[in-house]
Amino acid sequence: MPLFLVRNDITKMECDAIVNAANSSLLGGGGVDGAIHKAAGPELLEKTKTLGGCEPGKAKLTKGYKLPASYIIHTAGPKWHGGNEGEADILKSCYVSCLEIAKKNKFKTVAFPLISTGIYGYPKDEAMRIACDTIEEFLISGPDMMVYLVFFDTGSYCIGKELYKEIACFIDDNYYEAYREPGHDRDARLQNSASITGNMFPSEVGRSFTEDDITECQYSIESMVRHMDESFTDYLLKKIDEKGITDTECYKRANVDRRLFSKIRSNRLYHPKKYTAIAFADALRLNLAETNELLMKAGYILTHSSKADTIIEYCINNNIYDIYKINETLFSFDQPLLG
Repeated sequence: MPLFLVRNDITKMECDAIVNAANSSLLGGGGVDGAIHKAAGPELLEKTKTLGGCEPGKAKLTKGYKLPASYIIHTAGPKWHGGNEGEADILKSCYVSCLEIAKKNKFKTVAFPLISTGIYGYPKDEAMRIACDTIEEFLISGPDMMVYLVFFDTGSYCIGKELYKEIACFIDDNYYEAYREPGHDRDARLQNSASITGNMFPSEVGRSFTEDDITECQYSIESMVRHMDESFTDYLLKKIDEKGITDTECYKRANVDRRLFSKIRSNRLYHPKKYTAIAFADALRLNLAETNELLMKAGYILTHSSKADTIIEYCINNNIYDIYKINETLFSFDQPLLG
């Protein structure tokens, strides 16, 4: 199952369990910890008093009490001391410990905050990389679980500052300012359709069509359908074979649910959403030309009238195919995510 980045208040997440970035006492504190204790009610504090605290990197389970989530997984993250005191190993252990508890209890949906990035001072970009890598590694092993990384806002972006600056410059150089006006940032399919219909019959404008014209048109449509190019599904499955990867590798790299992939595989005329199609292009490590060819099978193209498309083009040109890193970048610029 996939990993999603979402902007929300974690205390309002309706899922099997949310993760509390707690202190070692488990008795409440500031930030996410304090917000969860406040929302869950006094019963949570009474329960955590009986747990004997929690070692950094470990996790413990309680009920959710007044929260929409059924359970809370409490974990104590590391304090940042410059990165030379095993902070990365402890932080990774936090995620693993929480995920193991979720797996043991057969939770289907779990929501994490970005652990240790508040008053504990862990750099956000490094903490984000550990979170995504650890969760991805865990999900690839097979648990049927949906995991959310929850951010209260995108004010403090999580990707590295240098990468952010490079992409911002690329957007400035390539993203068409004219398309920022309302009505111009349209789906590429509509742009393509407009250009096609605008050039097909320029001499026919205003002319009445006869019965012979209609018959000829019907014949042309039937001929086109009979000779229709390969579909998105056809092209996708061909590329999976060419790249020598399994279906499972493909849909997990694309951050796509297995059930959705099954629908695509079983229906050669399946029509995906644009950013699902791009996710598959990323999973297959396609270059820019191949990506646009795959997208065209579904009726789309990458366009500089879309900021998200411009960011994706940057990632392809710079061989950035880690979908979680791409999604972190899109999230930082407040754009739709892949998968």
